[in-house]
Amino acid sequence: MISHRVRQLPPYLLSVLQEKKERLLKQGVDVIDLGIGAPDLPTPGFIVDKLMEELAEPQNFKYSPYKGLREFREAVADFYEQEYGVKLDPDTEVLTLIGSKEGIAHLLPAVIDPGEVVLVPDPGYPVYRTAAYLAGGECVSLPLDQANSYRPQFSKLDKEKLNRAKLMFLNYPSNPTAAVAGLDVFREAVAFAQAHQLAIAHDSAYALVTFGGYQAPSIMQAEGAKEVAVEFGSLSKSFNMTGWRIGYVVGNREIIQALAVIKSNTDTSQFIPIQKAAALALRSDRTVVKENNAIYEARMEEMLSALKEAGIQAAKPRATFFIWAQVPEGFTSAEFATRLLEEAGIVVMPGHAFGPRGEGFFRLSLSVPTERLREAARRIRQLGKEHTGK
Repeated sequence: MISHRVRQLPPYLLSVLQEKKERLLKQGVDVIDLGIGAPDLPTPGFIVDKLMEELAEPQNFKYSPYKGLREFREAVADFYEQEYGVKLDPDTEVLTLIGSKEGIAHLLPAVIDPGEVVLVPDPGYPVYRTAAYLAGGECVSLPLDQANSYRPQFSKLDKEKLNRAKLMFLNYPSNPTAAVAGLDVFREAVAFAQAHQLAIAHDSAYALVTFGGYQAPSIMQAEGAKEVAVEFGSLSKSFNMTGWRIGYVVGNREIIQALAVIKSNTDTSQFIPIQKAAALALRSDRTVVKENNAIYEARMEEMLSALKEAGIQAAKPRATFFIWAQVPEGFTSAEFATRLLEEAGIVVMPGHAFGPRGEGFFRLSLSVPTERLREAARRIRQLGKEHTGK
């Protein structure tokens, strides 16, 4: 009764880790989950207040327009002009999403036909691969590595595979590596896509989660980007609105129209009060985003110190609330993640879950309350002492 395609799909690793976590909790283990990237900080009060205000209006309980409220799409366009100096037409170059993950999943059947190649970052967010697989596409790794600052290495792509490629995913600031990209990376990617007649889907979910004055660029700032690229954005991480499921895609009109066709046949956009509250968030001065980033940065410094004391190497991120750390010698990423869970009660994501080139690393999230993160840091320090005998 179940399709071959679904039977062949491996379970989402986060759900597998959740099952292990639940088993340990039932055994009375105090588990600290640093695996999932879900903000623990609350949604800002002014956004919640706006939602409550809009819930009092009966007309807001009808279906949303398929493309989303124009009010929200205008807010996205205004955000891009203010943040990046990029002008967007809210009617043709902006589309409302039920979270960027939904948009990414629906993008694939809008762009590729079965058998066509999709270039996916390796290491990279696993949903890119699963979405391509479910659309009948063939995934080919776009190699990234630490020595090259996790920039795309287009020269390493197989020419035969490249000739069949239709779409390329990029993701900066990156999940899982926390790597960032300058505008030069986007210019190179756009030129490459134009030369090989590729579409680009840039996942920009962590663009506002930055530290030390760093501002992440948009691929839309690169000349010619609108000819080949779309960019996905989300309010989940920047405004702590994960469960609200609200995001957007901007850029190439043809791709956005194709995605809108898929979506109009599968969903009816997001609940109107949520879109109105999200529009207010995007039009805010984003003071609350900066305050949240300061909290993440303080947590990051504390955890980096603990990792260093435990003999674990990790670079200081400039964006995201992830730390991408090297697995100690003598362990695979899965073995070390299992050891942390069983011996320290800490959940992390093993690097191999993000692609073959993720092996040798693990991802640690800073999105837990500060007190719990400090306890996790204490346990990591202790585990390091036990491992080294010091």
